[in-house]
Amino acid sequence: MDDRRRFRRSGIEHQVTKAYLHLDRLVKRFGELTVLDQVSLDIAEGETLVLLGPSGSGKTTLLRAIAGFEPLDGGSIRVEGEDVTELPPAQREFGMVFQHYALFPHMSVAENVAFGLESRGIAGEDLDHRVDRSLELVELEGFGRRRIDQISGGQQQRVALARALAPEPRVLLLDEPLSNLDPALRERTRRQIRAALRRVGITAVWVTHEQEEAFDVGDRVAVLHRGVLQQVGAPEDLYLSPRTRFVARFVGRATSLEAGWRGRGGVLIDRGDGSEVDWRAEAGEALDEGEPVTVYFRPESLELRSPSDESAITGEVRERRYGGATTLYEVVDAGGRAFEVEGEVRSAAEGDRVGVGPRAAGPPGIAFSRAEGREE
Repeated sequence: MDDRRRFRRSGIEHQVTKAYLHLDRLVKRFGELTVLDQVSLDIAEGETLVLLGPSGSGKTTLLRAIAGFEPLDGGSIRVEGEDVTELPPAQREFGMVFQHYALFPHMSVAENVAFGLESRGIAGEDLDHRVDRSLELVELEGFGRRRIDQISGGQQQRVALARALAPEPRVLLLDEPLSNLDPALRERTRRQIRAALRRVGITAVWVTHEQEEAFDVGDRVAVLHRGVLQQVGAPEDLYLSPRTRFVARFVGRATSLEAGWRGRGGVLIDRGDGSEVDWRAEAGEALDEGEPVTVYFRPESLELRSPSDESAITGEVRERRYGGATTLYEVVDAGGRAFEVEGEVRSAAEGDRVGVGPRAAGPPGIAFSRAEGREE
């Protein structure tokens, strides 16, 4: 079997012959609670994989298990073919960037970066060279003599990154590295860290609950929910082709409607007056014709129309949220169903009666069965 993995970095498709970091059916329990349930992942050399999920999804536990801080109840971890499942953290040769930077305030920037190197017996010119190179990678040249309290939060986070990169780890693990920064600084620091990771070409696993962050830094994104790996793929694949109801709801914004699966790329939706409309949709799983489904439409999948349009569902604009080039409209029909629709800046005003229908050029809805017992 061809086990090649492909990912994109800076617009270029990369290809490797085998997984660099291989997670095989990882299980972790706390008492009777299973927080990792048969999680398997293959991560390519030089790839940044983001673990995304809500609080309690198991993403931080998974990262700690990879690092060796959480013993597993099942499964194995391999790096370059070497089984490291039972190795203590120090012997795995992984770097770690924590949510709280764990910098030493009484030390200078250079001394913080050098700390881990000195514990490995590195000294003299080699030590100075590695410190300088690490600070250069995170664009902090000339900051070595400054105290930690003399630099910004974003710069402190990059010092933590430089310290983790200095020993040249096999894998870099980042646990919510930007959560302590304000939004503007977070975005700027995210770009700087992403650029540093790409310059180094290191294999990295990054944990976050922020979708924008995950989509910005990840070559691929792995979505976790209640310890179960829901889907792994490029950001656009998760957004446009979710494989589970949870991913459809959690990734991006979506309007959910109950409908009947018509088959051949469509669903029948009740207009609220006894008639039905036929809207374009794709199946997110195997479906039988006529099966009751929940279908998810992205805001750009829908458009505002005349309320007299027979292929539209009529409602009232309850909310209008300006977003620059486009505006999001919340339209509520007589039955209380809410539609989130992307439109032009002045397509409608709050209180207007409008119709909502599928946009011909937009992505189709994604349908999942409403049958009980289907896994999210």
